[in-house]
Amino acid sequence: GLVTDSNAQLTDDLADRYGVEVVPLTVSVDGRDHLEGVDLDADRFYAEFVTRTPEVSTAQPSPGRFAAAYAGLAERGVDRIVSIHISSAMSGTVGSATLAARSSPVPVEIVDTETASFGVSACVWAAGDAIAAGADVDGVKTAVAAIGPRIGTCFIAGVPHLTRRGGRADSVELGGDGIAVLAMRAGDLQVLDRVRTVEGAAAAMGRYVAAVDETSTVAIGVADDSTRPLADLLAAEVAGLDVVDLVCGYRIGPSVGAHTGPGTFGLFVFPTIGR
Repeated sequence: GLVTDSNAQLTDDLADRYGVEVVPLTVSVDGRDHLEGVDLDADRFYAEFVTRTPEVSTAQPSPGRFAAAYAGLAERGVDRIVSIHISSAMSGTVGSATLAARSSPVPVEIVDTETASFGVSACVWAAGDAIAAGADVDGVKTAVAAIGPRIGTCFIAGVPHLTRRGGRADSVELGGDGIAVLAMRAGDLQVLDRVRTVEGAAAAMGRYVAAVDETSTVAIGVADDSTRPLADLLAAEVAGLDVVDLVCGYRIGPSVGAHTGPGTFGLFVFPTIGR
């Protein structure tokens, strides 16, 4: 059985394909707690920003929520669980899962992906594909370990002060002229480029993908409706690149949007996994 957390921004297609149990993070908006993907979806979250910037924060799932997920899978006949999560350097989610695993009725292997957002989904994708191919738990962990360091991401943050306030940009300068195009690999965040227009941002992201040295999948993320045209620009930039053989999309949901805001768009690039 596969478990992940909602910060993975896992698409319904991938969740259904591999039967993934998704444990929600808590997202607080102006002091009101919500469960991501349960009573707070992306549309409702970004609607809170229409007239003002609300106070937003995130919290890892409780050990009890993980315990319930593990017990539910065991009741359905699963005899081993692989639980794949956002980097422990960014969230306490791995810690909650580890506590819950101690009381699980079946063995649970916890995997710290050392990435976040759709990067976690890429790891879940690799795990699901390995299981479908007949891998045991060790084989699944090997598949995830192989893809993790090869996941890259670049993006623009629609509300940079949220990124700065969350402590995710302490090592980079988000101010200055132009739009900062950010890139991250293996937890290292840097300014990839500074551009004047969103078209320039899409071009910079296209160059980032073009520098990849293996056949890859590009997953393009959009936050609110204002970013959908930007995603189309980005798709056009990467679709014709020789290294890209699959382009897919995902939604930047509340637990990520709380640190980037509306107007955010970007991509993840990783070695192509079975389709």
